Amino acid sequence: MSRTRTRFRSTTTATADLDPGRGAVRPEEAGRHRRPSARGRALACVLAAGTACAGLSAVPASAAEAPPVVSRGVTIPEFYTPPAELPAANGALIRTEALPLGLNIPGLDGRPMPGTATRLMYKSTDSAGQPVAVTGAYIEPSAAWKGSGPRPLVAVASGTMGQGDQCAPSFALQHPLTLNGDTVSVGYEALAIYRILATGAAVVVTDYVGLGATDRLHSYVNRLDQGHALLDAARAARSVPGASVTAASRTGLYGYSQGGGASAAAAELQPSYAPDVPLAGTYAGAPPADLTAVMKGIDGSALAGALAWSINGFAQSDPDLRAVVEANISTTGKAALADASTMCVGDAIFGYGFTKSSKWTTSGRTIGEIIAAEPRARAALEKQRIGTLKPSGPVRLATGVNDDIVPHAQARRLAVDWCRKGGDITYDAVVLPNLGDKILTNHLVPLLTDQGAAIGWLTDRLAGKPSTSNCWSMPIQP
Repeated sequence: MSRTRTRFRSTTTATADLDPGRGAVRPEEAGRHRRPSARGRALACVLAAGTACAGLSAVPASAAEAPPVVSRGVTIPEFYTPPAELPAANGALIRTEALPLGLNIPGLDGRPMPGTATRLMYKSTDSAGQPVAVTGAYIEPSAAWKGSGPRPLVAVASGTMGQGDQCAPSFALQHPLTLNGDTVSVGYEALAIYRILATGAAVVVTDYVGLGATDRLHSYVNRLDQGHALLDAARAARSVPGASVTAASRTGLYGYSQGGGASAAAAELQPSYAPDVPLAGTYAGAPPADLTAVMKGIDGSALAGALAWSINGFAQSDPDLRAVVEANISTTGKAALADASTMCVGDAIFGYGFTKSSKWTTSGRTIGEIIAAEPRARAALEKQRIGTLKPSGPVRLATGVNDDIVPHAQARRLAVDWCRKGGDITYDAVVLPNLGDKILTNHLVPLLTDQGAAIGWLTDRLAGKPSTSNCWSMPIQP
């Protein structure tokens, strides 16, 4: 199957004229994201007037004459540019190359610790049912697997990294800290990944749709895109040269925050989308299951920039939400959305931390208020809700009771929804004191305090040990 890719990357060339006043891209920022293309023009027209988008022509994603993508001063390796022709099978490898890990040490047996990494590009299917190239990484552990059965595989869905291609999780494995004056990216998922590798399980990491791969904008928290990408990463891992995992390997899913939503979505989608990837267990930490509630939690917080990423992603993929954006986002808001589209988490905190989305709208209402008043927008977000399907295999769902970024109540509701559908659910409410409103601490500290228990639970499932659902206790759980 083939598909010609449409470029959809924000560029300062395409967006600088969106706001000639306050909020415009500054002249000194020109060149932060080069390679003007159809993708850059597409973001400009989505933010300005969707009817003009129909005339955009597609260009081959791997055109030899195209200069390299440079995102906020970071040159994106050509590996991340998808070809025009994609294989038919979901999970089929498109290309691989050796991936030097930024954090490793020599082992006593001469093999690097924690393992040997391979950069991947593989085929998946997006939320519109179209083929898409996704990048990621596979790590073959140096540690031996001591559990029963062959070496298992854990497909890791990273927490929020950003929307710029330089924020890709696989890129962060090579560059744990990217700090150049234009962008700040920290590969914080390395801690969980290395702890999983230490158990002897192999790890495959997805970059999600459009994060890393330069042919489109990252579709942040899109349920189908990220669920498919995670399941197809597990499929792709089996074909990596030198990989010890096979179709007989038990497979687990692991993710927190955005990654928790991705692993939760994948567990629901597995029976219909990837029945060849049977799941031994899924960890979903702080999953954003109800985006309407999550948008309210993020708005005005330290991570307010993530609201821009979700708006950008859904404006790209959903005509109904795009229409609402076009009708309600101000010129200043359009410039902010374009600017955020190349940011990583660090950039978003410094650039848009504690910003209220009411500053981006023509009416002065917040994005949440606008969506609440628009039936089409509400329906579009409701399609993204996780919890309408029974998940496959046992799931451990953890949520901090004081989490005010990815609100606790909507994560607990997901556990209740799954329990009512007969799911094998282990629910764990992480009880900690309030560590500061809207400053990320209530969201991030449970990531660390629960990590050991989460990996231990998942390792038991990979070893074939049975799980024990505690759905019976939901009425008395916080």
